[in-house]
Amino acid sequence: MRRCLREPIPEIFEAASYLKSAIDAHFEGDRVRASQLLRRADIPAIAAWTDSVWGKYDPKIHWKIEPKTVLPFLAKAERPMPRMPTAATKRAVIDRDGYHCRFCGIPVITSEVRRRIRDLYPDAIRWGRQNKDQHAALQCLWLQYDHVIPNQRGGASTLENIVITCGPCNFGRMERSVEEIGLLDPSVTRYSPRWDGHATWDGLIRLTQSL
Repeated sequence: MRRCLREPIPEIFEAASYLKSAIDAHFEGDRVRASQLLRRADIPAIAAWTDSVWGKYDPKIHWKIEPKTVLPFLAKAERPMPRMPTAATKRAVIDRDGYHCRFCGIPVITSEVRRRIRDLYPDAIRWGRQNKDQHAALQCLWLQYDHVIPNQRGGASTLENIVITCGPCNFGRMERSVEEIGLLDPSVTRYSPRWDGHATWDGLIRLTQSL
């Protein structure tokens, strides 16, 4: 069993440090430096890593096993409701997990933070229609509320079944169970921090709280 589909690369944590410094510069009124740091965080190697995890099937990354118990795929009418966690559950998950992926351990940011950065610095943030035309770090560090037991397989949107993940880990796994793809259950497994900035990473949420 493994922790995640693919081990994160150092550039991801480097980019997160750039993003944090960029937001610090923004609040200090130094928009020029903030813009420069945001551009530095757009690292091609991160885009390649992200694409390898949530992109086309790769037997080295997306290998599968046959678990002892196979969860059935349920018809839409039979799946637990609501499909997504409530606002209260999301807050509770954040309080428990913080802003790091419970699978691979990389730092993450919410869609609201990502949108705010794009709105404030449109010239520094590539954001085209296709993945290849989007800012590598903002794409990779996209926070997800992920069902450990997929909703399509009977998993409820409860605090016990929802964990914080990054976009690549979420979409790389899709509706497969952790057992089927050879992953340790993140809801019961805790790991040591992946990077020096772990303790101070706040998901850059202060950027939206300042509105």
